[in-house]
Amino acid sequence: MLDNIAAGADIIVPIANGEPVTLLDSIEQHEESLAGVRVHQMHALHDRPYLHGACGDRLRHVSYFLSDVTRPCFRAGTVDLVPNNFSEMRAILRDSTSDPLVLASASPPDRHGYFSLGLNADYVASFIGRARFFLEANMQMPRTFGRNQIHISQVVGWCEADYPLAIVTPPPPTEADLRIAQLVAERISDRSTIQVGIGAIPNAILSALTTHRDLGIHTELISDGVMDLVEAGVVNGVAKELNRTKTVGTFALGTQRLYKFLHENTAFELWPVRYVNDPRVIAQETDFVSINSTIAVDLIGQCASETVAGSYYSSSGGQADFARGAMYSPGGQGFVVLHSTTKNAAISKIVPQLAAGDVVTTLKNTVDKVVTEWGVAELRGRSIRARAGALIAIAHPAHRESLAAAARRLGYI
Repeated sequence: MLDNIAAGADIIVPIANGEPVTLLDSIEQHEESLAGVRVHQMHALHDRPYLHGACGDRLRHVSYFLSDVTRPCFRAGTVDLVPNNFSEMRAILRDSTSDPLVLASASPPDRHGYFSLGLNADYVASFIGRARFFLEANMQMPRTFGRNQIHISQVVGWCEADYPLAIVTPPPPTEADLRIAQLVAERISDRSTIQVGIGAIPNAILSALTTHRDLGIHTELISDGVMDLVEAGVVNGVAKELNRTKTVGTFALGTQRLYKFLHENTAFELWPVRYVNDPRVIAQETDFVSINSTIAVDLIGQCASETVAGSYYSSSGGQADFARGAMYSPGGQGFVVLHSTTKNAAISKIVPQLAAGDVVTTLKNTVDKVVTEWGVAELRGRSIRARAGALIAIAHPAHRESLAAAARRLGYI
């Protein structure tokens, strides 16, 4: 593998469990032979010395979405962050790298000589046939289907590995999570196609859909909650316009049970993110439902989903992609969900104005419905006065008076 990494090389690594642990271990062990190498990755799961600057300019990380691992490194200046929409990652990497080498974890090759990129397609699958690949065949990686297959003749090399995959266990829902889930679920009709993320609120929403019928999934992330609905027969995709009868995502992350369920399961397909997250593709589905979380919403509906008090926390991901796609879908709905407060109700997450330095992830003109445990604010097509009133009404009762006073001061109401 190291013979394929020249001075100034660009290395592209998938997100989450697509990250080839043993290959990156080897690169770090031989970092003294490197010069000006950049590793491009959207979401790193594993902490490494080079992320903290241990390798200097010989090996540097370029992030496209901060994780718990890379967040402190970005603040320390040892990791770069490139703003992006997830749907545009392939184009960004194509234009900003030169003869890149893709390093990825994969399932072992089948009897026909094909590897599967396992739990991933993301931006890496778009480079099959367009870039050099070196694969790590992990014996514990499930074989999946879709557009994430690569033949042994298309790789410059591969090695074997055998280590457990990272798991994410859904947290137990709170009363607020369950209330938000109920408010969203009752507004979703049968035969809708859904995008939803991972975490307590998304999982609670998926659990609240068990009495629905003929739902479809076209989502960035396939989680345990999606698996449960497929297993129950609630999700079958028969009403979808695209990839009918298939549950489509661009990567999967969850428990070991999910990974076993996905192994050689033809009901699921993983497609490149430039297809899955493309608003023009999403808009072709009827009754598309987008569900995304945010950190703060101001009184005109701007959603800051990637910064906390003006400091970078993550990045845009696919939130704007799906919100825009849902906006153009016939009968589409876009939900932005959040708890009304934080710090034991001391701080409202519905604010008069976003904090200095906060980044708007989803524009006020795109936001459709904002949901807290106190209700649903419908914003699309409504005036500033109506928006502010609707958002104050779903804020925590302890903060409504101060929000109303701020809205009057700003001339909103």
